[in-house]
Amino acid sequence: MVFEAHDEPQDAPVAPAAGAADTPDDSVDDIPDDTADDSPMALKILVAGGFGVGKTTLVGAVSEIRPLRTEEQLSEAGAALDDARDVVRKTTTTVAMDFGRITIRAGLSLYLFGTPGQDRFWFLWDDLARGALGAVVLADTRRLEDCFPAVDYFENRGIPFLVAVNCFAEARAYGAGEVARALDLDRGTPVVLCDARDRDSGKEVLIRLVEHAGRVYTARLLDSVG
Repeated sequence: MVFEAHDEPQDAPVAPAAGAADTPDDSVDDIPDDTADDSPMALKILVAGGFGVGKTTLVGAVSEIRPLRTEEQLSEAGAALDDARDVVRKTTTTVAMDFGRITIRAGLSLYLFGTPGQDRFWFLWDDLARGALGAVVLADTRRLEDCFPAVDYFENRGIPFLVAVNCFAEARAYGAGEVARALDLDRGTPVVLCDARDRDSGKEVLIRLVEHAGRVYTARLLDSVG
């Protein structure tokens, strides 16, 4: 789904993981130019995944505008509901969405919507997913099961997505193929390794998603007229 790009809101590191391009700008030229006129185009992208996996971090790292965030301090009541194992330094939680924007090339921008990760906020996902081109599902290999609901959600609704493994320094390293098998992903669903704190790494993830979504929608169109 495409909408005009108007009225957007104003306002201990590790190296980028293997598999994340150092300078992904070269990949931008590979994205087909479907805009025959000069009208600006914006594509809606969701960033989903479990609690504390790095969704807010990714949106903030790649956004060229000040991100809109809806975070609140974790409360004792919330702690009883949210599984915070392996995220001991996390003191806030997204209660509605994160919002950011990145320009991929002249006339083409991505609007990023980070979904809340906790079970009790999943009722918001349908509204956030409406009109989305595709989704990034962030995964932490220490808590891989936390991204199962997001994977199931997008598979069941036919929304193209890829899995981006956020490589934490303390986590055991796994290859993309191992993660794909562990998640039992449909054939052709991309898995990429990334560092959600690194802008170039996050931008490469988004470019890969746009390319993947383009292939999916093209295949569906050909099937419908075949």
